Amino acid sequence: MTTVATGRLGRALRHSFHGLPSAYWWLWTSNLINRLGSFVAAFLALYVTTDLGHSAAFAGFVGALYGLGGTVASVVAGVLTDRVGRRPTIVVSQASTSVAVVCLALVRDTATVAVCACLCGFFVNAARPATQAMMIDIVPQRDRVRAYTLNYWATNIGLGVSSTAAGAVARHNYAYLFYAQAAAMVLCTALVLAKLPESRPGEGGADGGTEPPEPLPPRAADPPGRAGVSLWTVFADRPFMALAALNLLLATIFQLAYVGLPLALQRQGHDSSVYGLVIGLNSLLVVVLQLPLTRLTGKWIPGPALVGASLLAGYGFGLYSVTDSLVPLLLATCVWTLGEIISSPAQVDLVIRLSPTHGRGHYQGVNNLSFALASLSAPLVSGWTLEHFAPAVLWTVTAACGTCVGVGYHLLQRRISGMPAEEARPAPGGARRGRARWPWRAPR
Repeated sequence: MTTVATGRLGRALRHSFHGLPSAYWWLWTSNLINRLGSFVAAFLALYVTTDLGHSAAFAGFVGALYGLGGTVASVVAGVLTDRVGRRPTIVVSQASTSVAVVCLALVRDTATVAVCACLCGFFVNAARPATQAMMIDIVPQRDRVRAYTLNYWATNIGLGVSSTAAGAVARHNYAYLFYAQAAAMVLCTALVLAKLPESRPGEGGADGGTEPPEPLPPRAADPPGRAGVSLWTVFADRPFMALAALNLLLATIFQLAYVGLPLALQRQGHDSSVYGLVIGLNSLLVVVLQLPLTRLTGKWIPGPALVGASLLAGYGFGLYSVTDSLVPLLLATCVWTLGEIISSPAQVDLVIRLSPTHGRGHYQGVNNLSFALASLSAPLVSGWTLEHFAPAVLWTVTAACGTCVGVGYHLLQRRISGMPAEEARPAPGGARRGRARWPWRAPR
């Protein structure tokens, strides 16, 4: 029995890792190093309250400025990704991040801390649209969801290791965390310069390898020229914007793990090591479960998967309202982590399919805008709530929000599934005849 299980696991791992381009693996390695050194975002709230001695409300304000920087970066970097190129956008953003985090570690003045936090949020998030667009460029269409899953898997390996280690390091000196992130960004920049060429379509990029791109209906097809894709093109795409709005709300729930949760644990008398353990468990579960669960949920219709993920996220955080002891805290973390694992592939799949070739940077930028806005709104909401109410209030509202997001995904599914066939998106790669795949109908 053990031999059979081991064989199945080996085949699953070979299927997950086999056949991706070498350029993808250099990009994957760069992302892993990046996340191994990602300390500022997770521990910014604790740094502001514990090391600098400010209130939870001010920590929420600083976190919101970090999110504001990311919000602006998502749009600006998305446009630069298409107009300037993927590689220069990544290099400049990562090099600038190393400078910004060192400045944040050195300053103590309230206003300067706020400005540096905003700059950190901008440069940290500026690389993401370019990285995601480059990944689409160099990976064949049939392998893109798998490639994104592996990249998300690497992200959580890095975050799991960095969060667990940082929780212990922060008890001695927060500055070490900032210097370590700066060093990681320098290493990532050198790796991109040495190993990754520009991949923008029309400039030597592979544009998805040798496989031709999946045909899309006129509303999602490429315009006659690159200038035909603008931010207005994206904002006028109603199905995409509805998806982006729901992704924003779901991302806000998950973002509470990095702002509301550490502040709530602090109010309950826990130190930074307990938060490091909780967030490290989240990353560990993603590392262990992401690949096998993605193979399972990849066969699901995305609509119900996103509904279930929203409910798991809302009620997982809601469970924090009924306990403050360690074991139940860890169990609640397991619940919302399952929602995070299930939601990621479905969201990625939909965004990839709705992105035209020469507009990938714009679409990825607006998609990242959802997550950046979440990092802006979550600190404000959680900081204000914890300043005026008990943590249980925050977690109860979060459970209600998760329910509303689940209903929203369900309604979006019904709306798009009811569109005329010529308006609906085509099913990928030849879906089974007669079986609809949300949000596209199967060919008649």
